[in-house]
Amino acid sequence: MSTAVENDRKMTSVFERYLTVWVGLCIVGGIALGKIAPGLAKALDGMSINVNGAPVVSIPIAVCLFFMMYPIMVKIDFASVIKAGKSGKPVFLTLVLNWCIKPFTMYAISIFFLGFLLKSFIGAEAMDLVKLPFGLDLPVGASHGAGVVVLHDGIKMLQVPLWRSYFAGCILLGIAPCTAMVLVWGYLSRGNDGLTLVMVALNSLTMLVLYGVLGGFLLGVGKLPIPWQALLLSVSIYVALPLVAGYFSRRWIISAKGETWFKEKFLGVLTPVTISALLLTLVLLFSFKGDVITANPLTILWIAIPLFIQTVLIFALGYGAARVMKLKYEDAAPAAMIGASNHFEVAIATAVMLFGLSSGAALATVVGVLIEVPVMLMLVGFCKRTTHWFTA
Repeated sequence: MSTAVENDRKMTSVFERYLTVWVGLCIVGGIALGKIAPGLAKALDGMSINVNGAPVVSIPIAVCLFFMMYPIMVKIDFASVIKAGKSGKPVFLTLVLNWCIKPFTMYAISIFFLGFLLKSFIGAEAMDLVKLPFGLDLPVGASHGAGVVVLHDGIKMLQVPLWRSYFAGCILLGIAPCTAMVLVWGYLSRGNDGLTLVMVALNSLTMLVLYGVLGGFLLGVGKLPIPWQALLLSVSIYVALPLVAGYFSRRWIISAKGETWFKEKFLGVLTPVTISALLLTLVLLFSFKGDVITANPLTILWIAIPLFIQTVLIFALGYGAARVMKLKYEDAAPAAMIGASNHFEVAIATAVMLFGLSSGAALATVVGVLIEVPVMLMLVGFCKRTTHWFTA
């Protein structure tokens, strides 16, 4: 590709270019909805699949999140995974960064800021109500992890410190490497698009195995124990189902209509559906958290601080390691980007399922969406200014 063409690489989608603006509008719209019709979001969340009397899967949210995830998965050409061996070093780097380093740095950074440095600003005594873990039936007043079982609107809930709920959302973000927007970040930084697709495919498959394991372990260490079956169910519904649907529908559509029609027509039809599903989910989330935000408008800032530091740190580790490993710039940029950005769709889905639509954990995952675009665009600019650091 010529330099002139590379320099023209821009985000053509209005949604991608102004994602932060859309999320900001969702905050305002969600808060307004919570004030005007406080029972609407609650009624929608009440439409759920119950197990032993406990709401496990919110049907409206599950539908929305499927349409957020499916277009991501259907884009992946899993045949390209076979070619990963030809790019061994960058693939190895991104797997180590995403699954051996990133979850634990997120744990350390978020607990330091939310549990110590910013705890008084969040409210040392502030509490949050989250779902009781799936399959757990404890009497009112019983302790579980860092929480206490209470009765709220006739339903048993777990009352936990608010900062711990935010901390849980950060953990769910930290164990979810990006498999969607990273294609945009790699493209804008003039990276190796083929390699980016390979890394996306591998991380999607790895997520099926490790997301539940790491999530259960780190949340348990953080005194927010979650049963393994709940995380496995979450991964099955929000990752495995769209992954399988994407794989088979991609094969069928390309076989029937051809790859050109699939890319130019089918994916174009899915884009507005994906956007609508994401924005609707965010409006519902903020309609429940409006009181918390209006009472403490700096809440989003407190959550954003550890997320910003984590993003920059992981990018620096990946980019620095790529330079030490003498990778080409075209491979180094996407390898660092995929670790720095987060798969916020899976994180939002899991937080809603495990803790509830109104939980602080769900709000924290949405803050991840809010800061994603400006921070990653900053890192894209940094990459393009430092191409000379790497061997041609």
